[in-house]
Amino acid sequence: MSKTIAIFGAGTGLGLATARRFGREGYRVALVGRRRAALDTLVADLSADGIDAAAFPADLGHTAQIPALLSAITERYGPIDVIQYAPISTMAFIPAADLTTEVMQGFIDLYLLTPIQIVRAVLPGMIERGFGGILYGQGGTAVNAAPFASGFGPAMAGARNYVHSLHGEVADKGVYAGALTVNGMITGSAAEQAITSGELTLSLPEGVVIPTVDPADLADGLWELLAKRDRVEATYPQAGTK
Repeated sequence: MSKTIAIFGAGTGLGLATARRFGREGYRVALVGRRRAALDTLVADLSADGIDAAAFPADLGHTAQIPALLSAITERYGPIDVIQYAPISTMAFIPAADLTTEVMQGFIDLYLLTPIQIVRAVLPGMIERGFGGILYGQGGTAVNAAPFASGFGPAMAGARNYVHSLHGEVADKGVYAGALTVNGMITGSAAEQAITSGELTLSLPEGVVIPTVDPADLADGLWELLAKRDRVEATYPQAGTK
């Protein structure tokens, strides 16, 4: 019987690449994102490749929407076997000195509280079936804090801590939990498009260049994490690569 992956934060970069990678392995794909039209375009692309995919619009920053969202996915595809959580955001980094509790709450809701709520809902079924995957995508500031580049990092660091702890608790129950750290700009992603169009501007120290990362390589990395289950975290690009 076909398994189902739910991609939370599906877009033209990592989300689409992950859908294609898991679709090639026979997975059905639930695509979650804010904009119905964008999701429908992804569904059409995947369907052309023979992948069973469906769109589920939702704002992942609103945790109250999650129960209804998960119900809709399971009504269409049955139990969720793998989740990939890497929500799309074109928000700019914020200096730590400028953070307020109100602004930080938005980051916490999107990058920490919502994935915890999703896991709480799907984990019991995964454990009962003896198989499951919880894959969390995060930016490099979740691991390495940087001046003038806060906001995302504190929230993602909390989620990274959660995933590492969860990994040690569920690995012997057939469920894998792991994180993919991306230290670069994902080619074709919403963030790259926003920078190219001028919608988003990055203020980088002189001489600092952000490497680009092929989303297909990241999707292969996610598949490898789930298939091998030999480590809790992978980082791309790896040291010494561009």
